[in-house]
Amino acid sequence: MHALSSPTVMPDRLLQGLHTALDAATLAHQLAQVVAGQLRQAVARRGQALLVLSGGSTPVPFFEALSTCELPWSRVVVTLADERWLPDTHPDSNARLVRAHLQQGAAAEARFVPLFNGAPHPAQGLPALEAELVRLPWPADVVILGMGADGHTASLFPHAPELSEALAPEGAGRCVAVSAPQAPNVPVPRVSLNARTLLDTRQLMLHLTGEAKLTLLRQAAASCDRHAWPIALAVCQSTVPCAVFHT
Repeated sequence: MHALSSPTVMPDRLLQGLHTALDAATLAHQLAQVVAGQLRQAVARRGQALLVLSGGSTPVPFFEALSTCELPWSRVVVTLADERWLPDTHPDSNARLVRAHLQQGAAAEARFVPLFNGAPHPAQGLPALEAELVRLPWPADVVILGMGADGHTASLFPHAPELSEALAPEGAGRCVAVSAPQAPNVPVPRVSLNARTLLDTRQLMLHLTGEAKLTLLRQAAASCDRHAWPIALAVCQSTVPCAVFHT
């Protein structure tokens, strides 16, 4: 764990898993090394590994760093925490980011399971997505989440119509259709893994940049109101280890 560069007040559960770096490139490299280690252990113990990634601009340097790590990539399965309901040729597609920045070189051998399947609307695509997701080797070995300036994570947005369903502690499904959020989020319909699935992992990691994000995370961790701060689903639970990587 790296020392904080300035005084801060955070709940003990976050301080115990807080890693910081001086810049985003260094943080991405550190995160890649930790994730690669987790995946190597998973393959050694179980013969395969499952990695769940988040999209957006923040993880791109991490994807590129991870792609250069020596791993038994052919035994690694990769999927997403959420996806905008767009083809992978669209600039706002998370799958496009994974293919362009992670699945390069040896990492191209990883099996990637996208969350977009071409149905006209996410709700129509859910049955096929559920069938794909149920076949993955859960629990995941690592789930990496980001956080928006409104406290959302994956595509679980504060007070959204589908949020209660997504946060429900019980249920058969692993994902939920999400209506288009308001700007500044990309205003297109989405699909997101629900809270039960995001927590169905051996290790959670939050990847954040900027002091404002750390301040918001403190607020969410203090409040633990998952409807106001969906990121609280990760930091206000004690069943899954949660590490925070921040710069």
